[in-house]
Amino acid sequence: MDHVPGDSAPHVARPAPDALPDVAPRLRELRRRRGLTLEAAARRAGLSPAHLSRLETGHRQPSLPMLLALARIYGTTVSELLGEVPPERDPVVRGGRSEPVEADGWIYRQAGGAGRALQCLRVHVPYATREDIVRVHPGEEWIHVLEGRVRLALGEAVHVLDPGDSAHFDSLTPHRIGAATRAGAELLFVHTLMQSPAAELCLGDGTPHRR
Repeated sequence: MDHVPGDSAPHVARPAPDALPDVAPRLRELRRRRGLTLEAAARRAGLSPAHLSRLETGHRQPSLPMLLALARIYGTTVSELLGEVPPERDPVVRGGRSEPVEADGWIYRQAGGAGRALQCLRVHVPYATREDIVRVHPGEEWIHVLEGRVRLALGEAVHVLDPGDSAHFDSLTPHRIGAATRAGAELLFVHTLMQSPAAELCLGDGTPHRR
């Protein structure tokens, strides 16, 4: 039970031998980084200032509900509060490790890391036909033509892109992408993964399969 100011013999709980490492200073650092006083942070977390002070000095260990409340207030995660470091993502994507995948005639290779807000691909685009599906979905898209020519329909406008040309557009605009050359075209394709399943990649209704 917390000591109430004015009690004659406050009980000070010492950290247990298996106490969570560095939680106390991290709690204090995050609170200060957010510009919150001890009183303001304690009020938002439903704690007394005295209790939060003990957590920040290591005299008390936080329960999971307390960690959840404090993480929400400080704009972080429980993992960060506990000092857990996520595994470092490899920033380099080797071309030889990218297995080609086909979906509705589009052949693509991953050109970016997994679990990112952007999906980055190198794509072979087939020759455009009238049956090509018009796409509309949340997010943005960026394409850059490497080889061949690309026909990009955006709303009522049609653009033909040559090697070296790029286009960046809001993908809520109805759009259709296809090669303007019979042999197809190669392009870099980047889009945001807001509401698009990673497996579909906004490239077609067919099921992607390995080549």
